[in-house]
This record gives sequence, C-alpha cells and structure tokens, in this order.
Amino acid sequence: MIHLTRTGNVATIALARPEAKNALPTAAWRALAAAARDVGDARAVILRSDVPGIFSAGADVREFEQLQTDPALRTEFREAMREGIEAIAALPMPVIAAIDGGCFGAAVALILAADIRIAGKLSEFAITPARLGLGYPREDVARLEAQVGKGMASLLLFTGDKLRSDEVHKIGLVELKTAKAIDTATAMAGAIAGNAPQAIRLLKRTLHGEQTDQGFEDAFGGAEFAEGLAAFRARRNPVW
Repeated sequence: MIHLTRTGNVATIALARPEAKNALPTAAWRALAAAARDVGDARAVILRSDVPGIFSAGADVREFEQLQTDPALRTEFREAMREGIEAIAALPMPVIAAIDGGCFGAAVALILAADIRIAGKLSEFAITPARLGLGYPREDVARLEAQVGKGMASLLLFTGDKLRSDEVHKIGLVELKTAKAIDTATAMAGAIAGNAPQAIRLLKRTLHGEQTDQGFEDAFGGAEFAEGLAAFRARRNPVW
C-alpha cells in the first residue's frame, strides 16, 4: 500500500493501492507513518502516487460501516490517520507532494502536511465529508484555513465541490501547477538536495516557528557555512 524508495539524497513515499484508487484504510495510515520514520538522512522527500490517474481517493470508505457501531474502531481510525499525516508533517526535511490525478477527502489533509504542493494538469481536488454526513479533523481544518484562508476553507468544506488544478492554484491550495507534477517535483527535490542540508532543516524549523535567534547566530560558526563561504570564494560548487 505504501512504498518507500531512495534515489541519492531524495526519498520517495508512494501510495500504491490500485484496486481501491489509493483509498487508505487504517493499516495504510500506519504504514505511511512507518515509511516517514524510515526516510533516514534524505535531504528531500517526494510524496506521490504509483497509480496512474489518481493521487488518492482519501480514507477507505469501506471501513466506515464498521465505525457506525464500534466507538473503539472510530478512535483507532482517527488515531491512525493522525499518525500518518503528522509523521509527514514532522519530517525535518522538505516534503513535496506531487499530485497527478484525483485528490479527495482525507488525501487533501495529507498533502496539506507537505511543505510544497504541485498539481499536474489532470489533477482534481475535493473535500467531501459533508456529502457523507461527517466532519473533518480539527488539525486538518486548521491547516486548510492557514493555507487558503477561512472563507475559502469554508467554501471547500461546506460545498464539497470538485476543483481542477488551475482553480486550486488560484486559491493557493497548491503552490505550482504543471503538465506533470512528478517531473517537476523530481527536479525540485534534486535542487533542494543540492543545497546545504542542515541549513535547509534550519529554514524549515524557522517556517514552523521553531527556530531561535541563537540557532540563526550559530549557523555562522557551523561547518556548512565554512564550506559554503570557501566554495563561494574559490568559485566552485560546495561539497555538503
């Protein structure tokens, strides 16, 4: 269901459940968290689908019937989904979501945990819990609101309307739209991996509000800055 691969300094986490359009059951959310824990010292991570035409149908609705009558399973499902999404959000290196195809329901929450989202020309997006008589986890609503604003988040949640790549780019749900998201994501991940890895992690912590003034100052005394400055003076590429 979840495949983890590594090419050089770039790790790829791929959703691979073609028989269910990458709908994610409880076990898949746990597997997603395990994959995130295993990326090691990768300098960038790509989150993608291995199934043509679909990123993910979201959570596996076929499990939901059991949740009607079993409160314990409801908690297990919620905690598993939270574990998978937060494991992606907690990665210290940049995560790029490459969306080629449909991205629905909980899959939108998943891509919101990435740092950068790229939509291919065939991608479609919808957040559909209202059409099932359900809510959306508060953590994911907060990320959605932070990404697109309260008014647009309200529109997406209340209507469940399906939007194409140009529309989600216009409202800011994705940062880039391109012919094929995975090609753009691969090039971007390679470029990120070519930069100073600890500096990239420092910048990500800063974006998340976790960096201190001391951390900024300490970078001037670090090995990466010494190498970067030496390379700049020698007009050569730095070796990280």
